[in-house]
Amino acid sequence: MTVGSAPPLWSGRFRATTVGLYFLSALFAFESFAVATVMPVVGHEFGALSSYALAFAAPIATSVFAICVAGVWIDRAGPGPALYSGVAVFAAGLIGVAAAPGIDVFLAGRAVQGFGSGLAGVALYVLVAVAYPETFRARVFTVLTSAWVLPALIGPPVAGGLADAVGWRWVFAIAPLPAVVAAVALTPARRRAPPSDDLPRTAPPLRWAAAAAVAVLAVGVAGQREVAGWPLLLAVAVAGVCWSVPRLVPIGTWRFAAGLPAVLSARSLTGAAFFGAEVYVPLALVQFHGFTPAHAGMFLTVSALAWFAGSWIAAHVSALSDAAVRVRWGTAAVAVGIGASATVLRPEVWPAVALVGWSVAGLGIGMVFSSASVLLLDYSPPERTGTNSAAMQVNDAAAQSVWLCSGTVLFAASAAATWGFAAMFAGAAVVAAGAYAAATRITASSSMP
Repeated sequence: MTVGSAPPLWSGRFRATTVGLYFLSALFAFESFAVATVMPVVGHEFGALSSYALAFAAPIATSVFAICVAGVWIDRAGPGPALYSGVAVFAAGLIGVAAAPGIDVFLAGRAVQGFGSGLAGVALYVLVAVAYPETFRARVFTVLTSAWVLPALIGPPVAGGLADAVGWRWVFAIAPLPAVVAAVALTPARRRAPPSDDLPRTAPPLRWAAAAAVAVLAVGVAGQREVAGWPLLLAVAVAGVCWSVPRLVPIGTWRFAAGLPAVLSARSLTGAAFFGAEVYVPLALVQFHGFTPAHAGMFLTVSALAWFAGSWIAAHVSALSDAAVRVRWGTAAVAVGIGASATVLRPEVWPAVALVGWSVAGLGIGMVFSSASVLLLDYSPPERTGTNSAAMQVNDAAAQSVWLCSGTVLFAASAAATWGFAAMFAGAAVVAAGAYAAATRITASSSMP
């Protein structure tokens, strides 16, 4: 892929598609940030703080199953049916959550939301391959990245303001309308995606998807350490992930096999490393430097902006025209950035050092995620674009869930001592180094089959 002059993504025949992609992605992002903001209110209203973890684990689990369903479905019927079904199911889940009389219905609605977002999420990736020329893809993924920046900045305050002014239910009730509008805007692109009668013979059986969904759900629940026998549950759940997920991804993904498997490994490990460290950056600023939670949260805002900058650089800097090279540079930046961010544990070190380090990590993950997405489409023949996109998203969810929950358990055992923080940053740096090792196994775009 080469980086040329700026394509007219926001004009001409691409306008409606770009607008639809942007706003549907922004909606998913807003919902993600908003639910984290209002969940304490929901838990207190329903008297169900013990179900707090399920409100986040349930949609992740159902999305894992939906992603696998969508991959096979899209390769057979094109992205249109999965996209529209996903938006409809997502909207239905939102309405169910908004009208929930109790925690059981609320959790069911969250699970329905997750299933809908899983279907639509894979369809969005395939639409990028269908609707845009190959040389446009890096810039399109920059648009998708930018769709998460504004919700990261305004999502929590808007959700909190709505909850205070008219009640938390309106945070969910107003979302279905923009979802439908975005789906309608994507109609022209969907019409350009012909269905295929050639279902990939290597499509994984859905029983493995169901097993992976249950295992991911169990990891999330056990990681909260609020159920009896959670250590055993966590061990069984992690084993279940390790048993089921490799059957849902290209052969060799978990051993960094060259080509597409290495692309998936590099992306998933980069995400696990970044999010695994991000959880502890604000807490360390509060504990070791006396920051207020609001000021510590500004570090995460900076990383969101750096993420977008990394994606933009990947799409616009001609010296980085090879996506495989961008992934290698990006994984290295995440590893270095996490290491520099660990200086936040030293009260005598100026916090600006950690801020710079975390910004470098944000740049790195921005480069990796957008470039790995481009490589995924480059490696995928049309009849396997859906299946491969689903494999990437399932692998992401599995890696991040296992690492985040395992890290939470280890950190809890340290009672927030300095060594616990250090272990989290060190572990994240090791995972990032693994991502770099996988990146070295990615074939350069110029020699890609």
